[in-house]
Amino acid sequence: MTTYFDTMPSPIGRLLLTATEQGLSGVFMEDHKGGPEPAPDWVHDPARLEAAKSQLRRYFEGTLRDFDLRLDLNGTRFQVEVWNALRRIPFGATASYRDLAADIGRPNAVRAVGAANGRNPVSIIVPCHRVIGADGSLTGYGGGLDRKRFLLEHESRARQ
Repeated sequence: MTTYFDTMPSPIGRLLLTATEQGLSGVFMEDHKGGPEPAPDWVHDPARLEAAKSQLRRYFEGTLRDFDLRLDLNGTRFQVEVWNALRRIPFGATASYRDLAADIGRPNAVRAVGAANGRNPVSIIVPCHRVIGADGSLTGYGGGLDRKRFLLEHESRARQ
């Protein structure tokens, strides 16, 4: 399977976008924990990723709240279930890991939900930044807590 890629600037640093024939498969920030580097067999294809780049630009401008992109989420069945639950968290809202576990019908899987959240390959679009601790605190984020704080504050401002 061919991986296509491109990069784009953003207010939180350069983003690496990846796609397959099935859809967008990754959005990674610079220094993203667990994020990939382009491999020699990847194909640089800016046109294939233009819709994703356009929607991300509009998101950062504050004019887009809901992404409408075909995704290729590669993970275990449980991970994909969690990632789909993340997509149901409304723009500008937050949820706890406990909330997500309950949403997928597995209230005792809080830690597993946290692990799946941490492996989300499509940052921002699959909004793992909207997950906070049960006490309302910011918790780990692959892009770093400063970026998580920026994204949450950006959404809060854009909702007004």
